[in-house]
Amino acid sequence: MAASILRSSINPLPRHVIYKPSPSDHRSRTTITIHVPYPKRRRNVPVLASSIQSHNNNINDDENGNSNSQNVGGGGGNKIARALELQRILDDCQYDDVSKDPYNNMLPRPLSSTQFSASVSDGSRLRVAYQGVRGAYSESAAEKAYPNCEAVPCEQFDTAFEAVERWLVDRAVLPIENSLGGSIHRNYDLLLRHSLHIVGEVKFAVRHCLMANHGLKLEDLRRVLSHPQALAQCEHTLTRWGLVREAVDDTAGAAKHVAFHKLKDTGAVASSTAAMIYGLNILAQDIQDDSDNVTRFLMLAREPIIPGTDKPFKTSIVFSLEEGPGVLFKALAVFALRQINLTKIESRPLRMQLVGASDDNNNGYPKYFDYLFYVDFEASMADQNAQNALRHLKEFSTFLRVLGSYPVDTSML
Repeated sequence: MAASILRSSINPLPRHVIYKPSPSDHRSRTTITIHVPYPKRRRNVPVLASSIQSHNNNINDDENGNSNSQNVGGGGGNKIARALELQRILDDCQYDDVSKDPYNNMLPRPLSSTQFSASVSDGSRLRVAYQGVRGAYSESAAEKAYPNCEAVPCEQFDTAFEAVERWLVDRAVLPIENSLGGSIHRNYDLLLRHSLHIVGEVKFAVRHCLMANHGLKLEDLRRVLSHPQALAQCEHTLTRWGLVREAVDDTAGAAKHVAFHKLKDTGAVASSTAAMIYGLNILAQDIQDDSDNVTRFLMLAREPIIPGTDKPFKTSIVFSLEEGPGVLFKALAVFALRQINLTKIESRPLRMQLVGASDDNNNGYPKYFDYLFYVDFEASMADQNAQNALRHLKEFSTFLRVLGSYPVDTSML
């Protein structure tokens, strides 16, 4: 039986954020509905928008998501001076961002500094948004990034971004790339649309399981539900079994649907945690086509962290360039000349820039797209070499924004 991929209309959750109470919290579950999306806006913000208030309080995010008083590379005065210097270096780089919100008066009242400090002091009450339902790989990644956090499920990636911006949660942990399936383009676009900062990364090993309701065997199944990337990562195995593949919004949502509707001919590809939560029987484990299946997640916050040089750091930027021969080569050369290693480069069309007019430089053919380039490189913005590279890049780029400078996740090296 030939395997095929269908798109299912399953929509496991309405568009809202659900708070999952911690074990010590016996109050009823809170549902927060986001009614109004942010309209587009223009806003001038420095490329490296360090938080001076957080400098003065000497508060930094550590790798466990705690808010600790610590000095990076020296005393508090040196740290503040370095942050101010980094601010001055790139403070003339402006970027377009989402618009000034006319609904600002409708937003929830931000937490006071006292409330915020109490909520994140030991990480036990840190609220972290992720996309999916309980049992999703993203939930496990959030708990790895911020142990003892309160993981908050969101239906869509957009909802998680908005929840952080509106102070409904403290952080978001969202996938950006997978070693088998490639980049999650939607989140690249959302990074540019929203004004959040990358404050860390976490790599999570993905181990897919085929699960179904109790009493069913593999030969009883006719179709299987899961996220498109999970289906792609198990393509050869599922094809060999002759199962029709149907794509849904997330892996755990597929398991939840199969269990809730007590389906007799349908299985799900999800985590073993999802099977346990929804009471499904695991028919096969580690069904991914490649055992080296790792997803990289970004940790997002409203404020950036102060970059340091005491540990390996990575910096993520996005920029655009003028048309012309060798322009991208020149842009990448600013890093090569300074022995800065690039770990990723991704191009995305610059939206709303569709141009139908002919251009003499294009031999009479219409110019259709301008592109944005997302680049990760191995250096901290506290490093003079990295600062010089971005100064050089700014000379011929038409747009430049630093998305974050953050510690490298070395847990899987």
